[in-house]
Amino acid sequence: MSAASGGLDDMITDFSRRLVDVEGVVKTVYAAGSGPAVVLMPEMPGISPDVLRLARWVRDAGFTVYVPSLFGIDGAYPTAEGGTEVVRRACVSAEFRAFAGGGTSPVTAWLRGLARQAHGECGGPGVGAIGLCFTGNFALTMALEPAVIAPVVNHPSLPLDDPAGLEIGDEDARAVRERIARDGLKVLAYRFDDDRWCTGQRFAAYQALLGDAFDGRVLPGGSANTSPPPFFDDVVGTPHSVVTAHLVDEDGHPTLKARDEIIAFLADRLSPFEHSGTTSD
Repeated sequence: MSAASGGLDDMITDFSRRLVDVEGVVKTVYAAGSGPAVVLMPEMPGISPDVLRLARWVRDAGFTVYVPSLFGIDGAYPTAEGGTEVVRRACVSAEFRAFAGGGTSPVTAWLRGLARQAHGECGGPGVGAIGLCFTGNFALTMALEPAVIAPVVNHPSLPLDDPAGLEIGDEDARAVRERIARDGLKVLAYRFDDDRWCTGQRFAAYQALLGDAFDGRVLPGGSANTSPPPFFDDVVGTPHSVVTAHLVDEDGHPTLKARDEIIAFLADRLSPFEHSGTTSD
């Protein structure tokens, strides 16, 4: 049972619900807080209570958090049957590239537009982007948008059929590498050591692409929450979601430390005092 929800849906009453238009494509986005903007993308099978718990932690740390609805039922507790159907639909959607050879998921262009709008609303030196699981690599691809200066890649699972692959086209990969080198960006990433969906091979591919700019951190799988929601227990079937479904909310726990490290990374990168006199334009 999820520690965040106790098995219940989250009504998301403490976020404003917006319809955001990016070049004629409208999606629902939940926003809350004040301060620099952070775009937090959901993991499969959607904006779960555990994703919202992370969003609230980010909000309470002094950021304006934006959570776009990309798939699933917003606020739903992740059941095995319902989650499997969401994955099935996403894998054949034109917005996503779930398998090797597909290149960059088209939805990332919309997410970059959301980041631009969020930066315009919130100001500051730039925007943070947190990807989770299915959206993990989206945080890296969003760095093609100059406003994005703090990408966090959590347990990226795409492409599903290639453990050493990255969900990004060759041209975008070169552009991201050049942008990160030019602007001195760092990419923070997390996985469990025995995660079958995000392997050491995948982190090695990130390291090969980004070099020292990639800070990949690996937690022991034995530290994962042993009672996640049914979708993660029955379908994912492996330690996976470091700061959401498999997080253990206990002082000193490795997963809670990872959460704190992510928030510290965002604070360091997005603080106007650290970046005075600079701009992401």
